[in-house]
Amino acid sequence: MTGLEKMQSQILDEARRSADEILEQAEKEAGEIREEAGKSAQAESSRILEKSRAEVKNIQERTLSSCALQRRQILLEAKQEIIARILENAYHTLIEADEDTYFRIIRKMLEKYTAGQAGEICFSERDLGRMPEGFEKEIQEIAGKNGGTLVLSKEPRKISGGFVLVYGGIEENCSFRAMFNSRKDELSDEVHKILFS
Repeated sequence: MTGLEKMQSQILDEARRSADEILEQAEKEAGEIREEAGKSAQAESSRILEKSRAEVKNIQERTLSSCALQRRQILLEAKQEIIARILENAYHTLIEADEDTYFRIIRKMLEKYTAGQAGEICFSERDLGRMPEGFEKEIQEIAGKNGGTLVLSKEPRKISGGFVLVYGGIEENCSFRAMFNSRKDELSDEVHKILFS
């Protein structure tokens, strides 16, 4: 082998060694990059999974909360409907009571609502027609106990039960419907306590 060939052989050997070192270094760096990318992908995957789990949990909690709210609203509406039905039944029971019971209630209402002045009392056509004998005198006696007087109007009012008092042109509606309406909240609360406490 000549000197030139030796030199060429050395250069080629050195170039191969250098290329092998560069290739080895590149493979090492590629492995590190792959490993780092794998770790990064794993971390990103874990982060996405945790975020998804948190979103699912949040959606479940909101759904449960929404269902509970809807359940409470439906229950409240049902209770209100039951209470309204009971009050309406009580109203009808009152206006359809037998005459003795009905006019006993009217007497108690008169004791409570008559004023100490001159006035007029008005009933429905139905009540004027079924008024017990001597009831007009009882009205005057009750009004007198309260320091006033009442004249029974022969002109019927369009009410289903109870009466209307008129003092000096001012009417006090003591019809059963007006009484129920004015005390609706109070009566509803009482029925609620009885039924749902």
